[in-house]
Amino acid sequence: MDRCNFRCPYCMPENQYHRDFQFLHSDERLSFAEISRLARLFVERGVTKLRLTGGEPLLRPGLVDLIGELSLIEGVEDLALTTNGILLAQHAAALKGAGLDRVTVSLDALDEATFRRMSGGRGTPERVLEGIDAAVEAGLLPLKVNTVVQRGLNERGIYALLERFRHTGVVVRFIEYMDVGTLNKWNEKELVPSRELVDLIRKRWPIRPVEAGYRGEVAERWEFEDGGGEIGFISSVTQPFCGDCTRARLSSDGSLYTCLFAARGTDLRGPMRDGIGDAELGEIIDRVWTNRGDRYSELRAEGGREVRTEKIEMYYIGG
Repeated sequence: MDRCNFRCPYCMPENQYHRDFQFLHSDERLSFAEISRLARLFVERGVTKLRLTGGEPLLRPGLVDLIGELSLIEGVEDLALTTNGILLAQHAAALKGAGLDRVTVSLDALDEATFRRMSGGRGTPERVLEGIDAAVEAGLLPLKVNTVVQRGLNERGIYALLERFRHTGVVVRFIEYMDVGTLNKWNEKELVPSRELVDLIRKRWPIRPVEAGYRGEVAERWEFEDGGGEIGFISSVTQPFCGDCTRARLSSDGSLYTCLFAARGTDLRGPMRDGIGDAELGEIIDRVWTNRGDRYSELRAEGGREVRTEKIEMYYIGG
């Protein structure tokens, strides 16, 4: 879904995505049948995990029906959804009933003033927490909370977040503020390196590293030594993981991207609507994936500066 009910400055700043902004028309977005067709083709090529994201996916009418279709694809081992959580409480039970396995919820602060500053003045942390509680009750587990950390905004709020979710089974993951897209006016001075956060957390609780669950796992895992649960750190700025990345992204209008920092994608909607067969469509997917050479984060780290100014916006292809 390309639309969102938040206006987070690091993703969809209000001055760009205002009330009159023209998002995709319904006929420009992939239909559920088109999404399911492409999902099957990706699964035939070894994909086992599918994630619905946005924008805000819960704004898409009938999303539960799409979950049901995707859950029936043989070979899908993990079906997940990323949401800002505002609409989650009213949909959690239905999503689980349709076949969704788990959710990831974006929550940048528990302090209301900080939350609203980072959400563009939309929503409240209480509504998000209600959604998280409903998702846990529905069994959408393991549930993860994603927090983008910006210096001068919310780095001191990490203690409150961890205190809230310790001993609950919910995994809080801290994400380094990234130069995704072109509109967030990214400044490296606002970056809080994950290593700095580890040091801050250790001042209050003893934590220790945990081995990765699988190759290509984007989060570095740590755990509280007292059994309080797990923490994750996604460090694509200071510790790039391009070489192990196995993720492909499909936009609402059917473009295939092989990197979050890509400048352009490959159109799959056009060939589908022109009547291309599955074999030929699969060949396009194979060619794109085989020829990918994305390593933006590594190049940024090596050069010490931004290496590309033209990038697709994050809301368009998911975080």
